[in-house]
Amino acid sequence: MDGGRLATISLFAGLPEQELDALASSAAEVEFAEGDALTTEGDLGHCLFVVESGAAVVTSGDERLGDVGPGDVVGEIAVLSSGRRTASVVATTPVRALRWFKTDVWALEGRAPESVQRIRVALDGHRA
Repeated sequence: MDGGRLATISLFAGLPEQELDALASSAAEVEFAEGDALTTEGDLGHCLFVVESGAAVVTSGDERLGDVGPGDVVGEIAVLSSGRRTASVVATTPVRALRWFKTDVWALEGRAPESVQRIRVALDGHRA
């Protein structure tokens, strides 16, 4: 994957080229069909996703918490904090996302610290 592609995602816009390249080197593109779960509440969370295109709904129990779309990060709470998925995220349209495993994120702490900090800010926003 090309780091320039990541620069078009709002979460990563303006990052130095070196950080974009580090992110790109460990990212994997994944696709979800409408109705597919990106995350399932209660599961162990081994990866996080940044939505590149499409939309999904976030729920906890029977409560709808919101919607996510391009530029949004999901799964970061389990990866950076609790280990378990705190919500379910289900695609409401076809979704293309970028995936980083927990070990990738740990490695990025040293290679791309500003990008990981942006993910941590998203984490803090989801806990509020």
